[in-house]
Amino acid sequence: MSNHLSIRFYSRKRRGHSHDYHQLVLPLRGVINIEVEGYVGKVAPGECVVIKTGEIHHFTANEEARFVVADLVELPSNLAQSESLVFSITPPLISYLNFIEKQLEHQVNPELEQSMFETFVLLLAEQGMFKQLDHRIRAVLEYVLEHLSERLTIDDLAKIACLSPTQFKKLFKVQVGLSPMQFITGERMEKAKALLMHTDYPIQLVAEQVGYSDLSSFGRRFTEHFGLSPRAFSR
Repeated sequence: MSNHLSIRFYSRKRRGHSHDYHQLVLPLRGVINIEVEGYVGKVAPGECVVIKTGEIHHFTANEEARFVVADLVELPSNLAQSESLVFSITPPLISYLNFIEKQLEHQVNPELEQSMFETFVLLLAEQGMFKQLDHRIRAVLEYVLEHLSERLTIDDLAKIACLSPTQFKKLFKVQVGLSPMQFITGERMEKAKALLMHTDYPIQLVAEQVGYSDLSSFGRRFTEHFGLSPRAFSR
């Protein structure tokens, strides 16, 4: 058996088996109902389920649902050491899954498929092992990551989660391990770092792209976060 990526669909008929390799199932469209030791439930787009070597698992799904399935000889260490069998994946990996689907449906190219697999594993290794998130918090995270340049308030995010501000802050901290504003600041700083590293945008534009209209406020926050000013980092 070799490392392998494929696009699959399953049926409504309950099936079960095991295999002598690890397998990851990442929904593209639709959900899979899965039963594996340590987890029984649904796995939806934006999530991944880990099925380890030799584990008997049962599954059902609507025929129109589609999944990226990865067969692996070895799991990245973050997955191998985690107690969570189902976890949320990052926007870059979600986008990469869509590319994998398009490429695998487009042509057979062993060299490109090997390169895709290697990139897939690198992205897997970057995943924070957040446990499967409450759908209300997942909706907020998706909104935040798509609107980092905008003003984000607790009241507005609580409305997205259909919770009171107090309930929202409590549930967010339990689910993510950070307060909403700590999470937002961290994501803004990481995006700013990437923009400074990979683009020639002026610092003012970078600040605006991550929600800071005041350049000095952005500079102070960036320096606190990384120990370097934006200007020093960009050099």
